[in-house]
Amino acid sequence: MESKQNLEEVDFQAYLLVVQRRWLAAVSVFGVVVALASLQAFSMKPSYEAQGSLLVKTNRSTSLTGLGEAIGRVEPLVNTNNPLETQAKIVESVPVIQETIRTLNLKDDQGQLLTIPDFTDRLKTKNYKGTEVLDIYYKDEDPYLAAKVVNQLMEVYIKNNIEANRAEAVSARKFIMKELPATELSVRAAESTLRRFKEENKIINLESEAGLAVQTISNLEQQLAQAQAQYANVTAKSQKLQNQGSINSSQSVTFASLSQIPGIQQVLTQLQEAQNQLAVEQTRLQPGHPTIINLQEKIAALNSLLEDRIKQAVGSNQQIPLENVQNLQNLQIGELRQNLIQDFATTEAERVGLSQQIATLSSKLSAYKQRVNVLPRLEQIERQLERKLKASQTTYEALLTRLQEVQVAENQNIGNARIISPALVPDEPTGPRKALIIAGGGVLGILLGIMAAFTLDLIDRSLKTVKEARELFQYTLLGVIPLVGGNGKKSYYLPGADQQIPRVIGRDIPHFPVGDAYQILQANLKFLSSDKKLKAIVVSSCVSKEGKSEVAANLAVAMAQLGHRVLLVDADMRRPVQHHIWGMTNAVGLSNVIVDQSPMRIAIQEVMPYLYVLPSGVVPPNSVALLDSQRMATLVTSFTEEYDFVIFDTPPLSGMADAAVLSKLADGIMLVVRPGVINYASANAAKEFLKQSGQQVLGMVINGVNIKSEPDSYFYYSRDSAESGYVSQKSAVTK
Repeated sequence: MESKQNLEEVDFQAYLLVVQRRWLAAVSVFGVVVALASLQAFSMKPSYEAQGSLLVKTNRSTSLTGLGEAIGRVEPLVNTNNPLETQAKIVESVPVIQETIRTLNLKDDQGQLLTIPDFTDRLKTKNYKGTEVLDIYYKDEDPYLAAKVVNQLMEVYIKNNIEANRAEAVSARKFIMKELPATELSVRAAESTLRRFKEENKIINLESEAGLAVQTISNLEQQLAQAQAQYANVTAKSQKLQNQGSINSSQSVTFASLSQIPGIQQVLTQLQEAQNQLAVEQTRLQPGHPTIINLQEKIAALNSLLEDRIKQAVGSNQQIPLENVQNLQNLQIGELRQNLIQDFATTEAERVGLSQQIATLSSKLSAYKQRVNVLPRLEQIERQLERKLKASQTTYEALLTRLQEVQVAENQNIGNARIISPALVPDEPTGPRKALIIAGGGVLGILLGIMAAFTLDLIDRSLKTVKEARELFQYTLLGVIPLVGGNGKKSYYLPGADQQIPRVIGRDIPHFPVGDAYQILQANLKFLSSDKKLKAIVVSSCVSKEGKSEVAANLAVAMAQLGHRVLLVDADMRRPVQHHIWGMTNAVGLSNVIVDQSPMRIAIQEVMPYLYVLPSGVVPPNSVALLDSQRMATLVTSFTEEYDFVIFDTPPLSGMADAAVLSKLADGIMLVVRPGVINYASANAAKEFLKQSGQQVLGMVINGVNIKSEPDSYFYYSRDSAESGYVSQKSAVTK
């Protein structure tokens, strides 16, 4: 939960930083919107609003037809609506508005009759829930005309309402006179239909007949349930007897009867003796021995004789195979099994009887249920016929009563509404408050200003914060150089060029906070490599105007202030600037030394204790060829042997190979990135170039960072301490 809250806080802070960066556009949009809103508010003419009230009562004229008491009432279709809303729509209807415009001869600014949309824009109705009061408002620049319009509109509405009610009464009388003869015939027809239905179906009292049928069905269901219970009991008993006596089929009864015949038992005994003797002889004689053959023939003869006697006993239609031992054993059963078989046969006969009884009871129950199923239909038809008769009688009686009422109402002026409060001439103008319009313009201006700020920020593809630079390059962050405002010496530009002269700490800009930032930078470089000490450092940037020359000069100053012998070499032979920083001439420099035109002792000058500067010299036609020469390699080696640190100020990486060539001769390249100057395309191109060329990137330095536009975690000191001049030590960002 804590990490989630921190993430949301950082995102919110990023939004505030966007608005802070684009404050000028946001304020401009806000000012324009507020100015337009103020102009609109003060240019509006005063208008007056007149008010009148109507009391709308329930309209009962349409209920005179007798079709229902609710017809014609001013009621909502659903419970959530106000019934006066319908009357409000009638007040705002086209016929009412047209007659009001024509009666008062209302015209617009061009002298034409006022159109219905224009009139509707000035008209407003309001109803109050729980009351029958409808308020009508009309707004106009003339207060007298506004009151006159409201009163005329209410009179037109009441007149139209009276005419509508009278027309409904006339329509109701004609309807009743037309419907009376047909209604009388309908009553007589309903009486005849009900009488014929009772005669055809022999109906006296359907309710009594239905009660008797229900009682009979209940008795049959009880008997059927008892029979089904007995059937289940007998079935279970039959199953148990079958299991105890090993009775597997209907042949078990036949085997029981055959076991009681002496002749069959005698042959069966001889057959078993012959089979036993054959089994003994087969153990000691060969299969073709005469004794074996005689015994097999004897067994076959006894089997044939046994089958003949069985056929004589049970008949020729029933076949009982005797090839297996099980069937032979079934012919020899004891007295107990015979009793079980006899009980099984008795139980099976009882089960068959119960099955027939259940079928008979089910048939009777189905017949009674069919009769009972017919009774509701007969009752329904009877009730329908009775309802039709009753409805016809009620309608006929109601029409006779309503006919007398509608004849009286036809000659009366019946209306739904009356005026309870006529419109008075308004004394004070009304309309939208100027303060409210201006306040709304202020709110809209804030929203549009924020939208403009974010839109401009999205269109701007430059790197804006340290966080974006770190996420894009993913190099080690060696230092963050803050942007110095009015505390330092005012900067100036080179004559005839748009290049700004870099400033030096201690001379042009104060030691705090920039000097401390460069001290941290040199400390991070010192501890960057524990195996080999860094001595030759190439300083470059992705594009121009990122302040790489200023970073190189001030880094050299920071190292020299610690007592290190530092050589600052201006290797930018395209647009050299180091000689301007230190007030030197550029007649003799690096290019002259490379081509052996001048000795190093003449070209190198000491500008401050422990700090030596080698300017670029005469601008050559091909600087890359000089930097990529063996002479340059020899110079770099001699520089590193004579000085503690050598810092090379090189051209930007975009479209130039100077820094990449020189970086191969040094310990690595330090990239200077300035938010607000470099864009994503140039940054990605420079990163890809460094990767493909296999450069040793020591890290990057974020230059010209606005302290107020970055979180405190990106700095080695807090914003408060930077503004007050007191350095508050914080954890250094060296990732």
